[in-house]
Amino acid sequence: MRRIRVIPVLLLHRGGLYKTVKFNKPNYVGDPINAIKIFNEKEIDEIVILDIDASRENRGPNFEQIAELAGEAFIPLAYGGGITDLEQIKKLFLTGVEKVILNHSAFSQPTLISDAAKRVGSQSVVASIDYKKNFFGKATVYISNGTTSTKQKVLDYARKMVDYGAGELILNSIERDGTYNGYDLEMIEMVSKAVSVPVVAVGGASKVEDFRLAVEAGASAVAAGSMFVYQRPHNAVLINYPNQAILKQEIFDRI
Repeated sequence: MRRIRVIPVLLLHRGGLYKTVKFNKPNYVGDPINAIKIFNEKEIDEIVILDIDASRENRGPNFEQIAELAGEAFIPLAYGGGITDLEQIKKLFLTGVEKVILNHSAFSQPTLISDAAKRVGSQSVVASIDYKKNFFGKATVYISNGTTSTKQKVLDYARKMVDYGAGELILNSIERDGTYNGYDLEMIEMVSKAVSVPVVAVGGASKVEDFRLAVEAGASAVAAGSMFVYQRPHNAVLINYPNQAILKQEIFDRI
């Protein structure tokens, strides 16, 4: 049996827990502390917390809130949002964060990846790659919550992030975020083959089978947002997570 990480992604907006669709229309889904308490009981592997306001508001991480969340989490917590210097990264690890996720800064000052990797180890430094495809299917990396194109090609950018020292990549399809349309398997396969570090697939998951398909395409781990905070078909708010028996039967025993 091969076990993979199945990771909930929680978005912080105005201090609360929200979920977006294609990086737009943030919808309030509850208190992040309550969500973490529930996930603690679900035997999850890891949790990702992203502050989607910090970079846009040109501010640093909310260390007080992050410390509260990390103190409540019994599982490894990765944080991203507003990180611009090494001192912030040091402080985040002191609050209990186990990985830092760089997005805007990964583009604007990629040497921060190298500096962080030297300080905390490359396995704890994650580069987040948000991307969109144009009419012709060309994929471009975006920053600032998907609002600003870097004009960088995804594969070239992924290689660059690894060269600078990122020990893991989060590959996030903006167009599939919150749509339940399944992962971008083609892009997962291309990026996974192009780099030597784990690739975490995000964007579009609707069922456990999607996790297996992403892993078969090359992902080392899978993550989701809507699938873990909503109950379909009406998207009623419900913090949930597949039980371990289902994950074993539908993924771990089949890959």
